[in-house]
Amino acid sequence: MTVLVYSEEYRKHNDIYHPENQGRLKVIMDYIEKDDSLRDLDIVSPHPASKNDILKVHSQSHVNFIEDFCSKGGGNIDFDTYATPDTYQIAKISAGGAITASQIALENNQSTYSIGRPPGHHATSQRSMGFCIFNNIAIAIEYLREVYEIKKFMVLDCDVHYGNGTADIFYQDPDVLYISIHQDPRTIFPGRGFVEEMGSFKGEGFNLCMPMPSFSNNQDYIYILEKILKPVADQFQPDFHFMDIGFDGHANDPLSNTNLDDDFYPWITAQMNEIAQKTVLILEGGYDPETMGRCNMKVLNALNNHKENNDYNVDLSHVSDETKSLFKSIKDKFSPFFEF
Repeated sequence: MTVLVYSEEYRKHNDIYHPENQGRLKVIMDYIEKDDSLRDLDIVSPHPASKNDILKVHSQSHVNFIEDFCSKGGGNIDFDTYATPDTYQIAKISAGGAITASQIALENNQSTYSIGRPPGHHATSQRSMGFCIFNNIAIAIEYLREVYEIKKFMVLDCDVHYGNGTADIFYQDPDVLYISIHQDPRTIFPGRGFVEEMGSFKGEGFNLCMPMPSFSNNQDYIYILEKILKPVADQFQPDFHFMDIGFDGHANDPLSNTNLDDDFYPWITAQMNEIAQKTVLILEGGYDPETMGRCNMKVLNALNNHKENNDYNVDLSHVSDETKSLFKSIKDKFSPFFEF
């Protein structure tokens, strides 16, 4: 049975007028309580990340700013990111959730899912942005490097927004393969994540962007992921696998123009299960509450290898010409690094 890492403390980081509010997790936990197939789900409380853990990724000035800003009551950090008096401590727990999930995955040799907030993949080493305070997945990677001496990591980010923070932190790192499938950055925050953003110096070729045309659907996503994901993973041979999972690419989500449906999320989870013996999932976005509840149930069942939830046959005969052209562009750009 999959282990879920979760804390009620996450609800203390809250602004009821903001799309990234505590109701996102409440609906997920409500669905879990009502689902008989998840009755035996093991729910584990995370240990907060230490300040030293966070400083492995973020600058001293950034961490000090968040701590001080929250101690003075919080407010708006920028135009779309808020903090409350509790946010500094809750963000440490959210980062700790990613670490705790990773430890359990290693020690129990099983997939785990950290359902935490605030999310993390937009946070850079120097600043909070895009609803994110600290970069949870980057903090977990640096922890695993130091404590477990793990060398090579693969991150699949399927949030509808490009994880600019994660990408920037590892942009020159050949031991972290960051793969992001997201909506065309010309049409959505953060305006980054083009095919040409491939990494630099020793990290060139290890930042792989799939900027999907607006209104792409399951067929488009599955077409390009089937051609890229497993071949790249097989050639890179990571020692540890993460998936940043966001549900904001769903057709019901108010913050995007992507047309995925409920079936995509268990499908991609099952793909990662096939690629890796164990995967750590880290929750990112998703802002339609009922969609969050339904889709998370399907993801948890897929993680538990409930085959009936993973069998999904999609007709790829109607993939858009734009998606096919995007694959060709990625194949051409990355030909020095990977064979597709």
